[in-house]
Amino acid sequence: MREVALTAAALYVIVLLRAGGTFAVGWLAGAGARRSRFAGRISSARFLRAERAIQRWGAPVVAVSFLTVGFQTAANFLAGSMRMPLPRYLPALFVGGAAWALVYATVGLGVFEILARLFAERTALGVAAVAVLLLAVCGTVAHRRRRAARSPREAAAEEA
Repeated sequence: MREVALTAAALYVIVLLRAGGTFAVGWLAGAGARRSRFAGRISSARFLRAERAIQRWGAPVVAVSFLTVGFQTAANFLAGSMRMPLPRYLPALFVGGAAWALVYATVGLGVFEILARLFAERTALGVAAVAVLLLAVCGTVAHRRRRAARSPREAAAEEA
């Protein structure tokens, strides 16, 4: 149990530094864009409405983004570039980061421990388990790409 707590604490520090750094880079990029030739484009009424919405309602999105794969970096960068106030961002970072650290310290490392035991005790079964996981990931990615590449007309025809 102590190992899980230490791992979770280390992962928590890592995620706070990484996500906070991504937010800071986003903040700087947004500030630079506001002073660049794109300033006219990002000062439109539509953009300003989106910015206000993210500033006000973006904290729950940031917190939940830590439980997704591949979205948390974008959410933190966007929160920074859209100037989400720190009093709204920091609680989301602390809560979401804690959830991420706990999930990875328990479930994530548990899966790695199981795979390590499989490889040590039954190598063939370990290789098969990794192969099944890789095939599942590749199949999911291929299915999503094919579905995204279909034209709207084909999708409507399939649904009818």
